[in-house]
Amino acid sequence: MQLKLKNPVVFLDLETTGIDIVKDRIVEIALLKIQLDGTEKELLQRINPQIPISAEATRIHGITNDDLANDPTFKEVAKVLAKFIEGCDLAGYNSNRFDIPLLAEEFLRADIDIDLKKRKFIDVQAIFHKMEKRTLKAAYKFYCNRDLIDAHSAQADTRATYEVLQSQLDMYQNTEYEDSRGRVSTPIVNDIEKLSEFSAYDKNVDFVGRIVYDENGMEIFNFGKNKGMPVEKVLEEQPGYYGWIMNSEFPLYTKKILTQIKLRMMEK
Repeated sequence: MQLKLKNPVVFLDLETTGIDIVKDRIVEIALLKIQLDGTEKELLQRINPQIPISAEATRIHGITNDDLANDPTFKEVAKVLAKFIEGCDLAGYNSNRFDIPLLAEEFLRADIDIDLKKRKFIDVQAIFHKMEKRTLKAAYKFYCNRDLIDAHSAQADTRATYEVLQSQLDMYQNTEYEDSRGRVSTPIVNDIEKLSEFSAYDKNVDFVGRIVYDENGMEIFNFGKNKGMPVEKVLEEQPGYYGWIMNSEFPLYTKKILTQIKLRMMEK
């Protein structure tokens, strides 16, 4: 089906030195622009990251530092990339959690004033996960190969949920999983803490979830000693906390969001 567009949309994918949005860099970027009339324009650019590429990342995308020795840095091509996506919405696969946050960091490091949060984001992975059945009945049939009798009765559902988790642990105990950031691991393990971490979702204010919205839409910190505390309350009661974050290794976009909240407080 032809996309119905109000703005051009750019599909993007990044290959990187690793999976840390703060410390890692782009080594290759592919952009596919779909114009309002359906015509397409592509841009593929390899980038010298100026830092070592991790061995794990090279195993995934096959790119080494030697391959990029004569390629430009991100700062040298940043204006070209910004021009290519100007006025466009953005799409990708798990792009909301990795590609777009990392791209935003690179633009900030290159002193390019472009706020990607103002764009519309289409994450194909999120659509996939939301549209395919994720009900307990479907999970029970898939993992346990049995029909769930008395679905939506509390007792049957709790028992079925326990049996599904047991089957998941059996099914994935020896399965290597490559997540959307290129990280290879065995995430389904018989450990409650790790299972909790693997199955968690947050409503991010920044890209990486250092600041999230609570159930009332209030911005709260999602890490450290002030986890769960309203950002405005912390900034008011602990004035040094802002400076600590700004001088520490947090994503540039997280710092930008925090600064916006601080300026908003000053305007009240």
